[in-house]
Amino acid sequence: MTQHLNTPRININEVSPAAYQAVSGLEKYIRANVDGDLLHLIKLRASILNGCSFCVDMHSREGLADGADSRKLFAVAAWREGPFFDERERAALELTDTVTRLGEHGVPDEVWDGAVKHFGEAGVLNLLMAIATINVWNRLVVSTRMQPPTV
Repeated sequence: MTQHLNTPRININEVSPAAYQAVSGLEKYIRANVDGDLLHLIKLRASILNGCSFCVDMHSREGLADGADSRKLFAVAAWREGPFFDERERAALELTDTVTRLGEHGVPDEVWDGAVKHFGEAGVLNLLMAIATINVWNRLVVSTRMQPPTV
C-alpha cells in the first residue's frame, strides 16, 4: 500500500540511534569548523536544491534565530542574481551547487580554484564536509518523508 507523500515512513533516531549519531558526528565537526553564517547559507542552499522541506524550514529558522542576515537567507534560492553575497560566499555557494548536483564530470577546476582562493585547501575540505553532511541529511529526510513542525 502506498503512503501519502506527507506521511513519515520511519524515525531515523528511533530505528537506528547509531546511524543517527554517526551523521550527528559529522554535524558536530562542521559546526566547529565552518563559519556559522556561511554554514546556514550552505545548508539552506543544498536543502533547496534537494527539495527538502523539513531542512529548508529548519535551516531558515535556525539562521534567523542565530542572527544571520535575513536578506541573504531569503535570497539564497537565487543567489547568482542577488546583490547580497560577497565573493567568498559566492564561491561557497557555487561549490555547494556543484557538489550537490554532482554530475558526471565532478567539480570543474574553476569552481574548485575559486573556493581554494577564498578558503584555502583546509577550508575547502571543511566546506566539502559541510556540503556532504547536509546532502546526507537531505537524502535521509526526503527518503523517510520527515515533515517540518506546523507550529
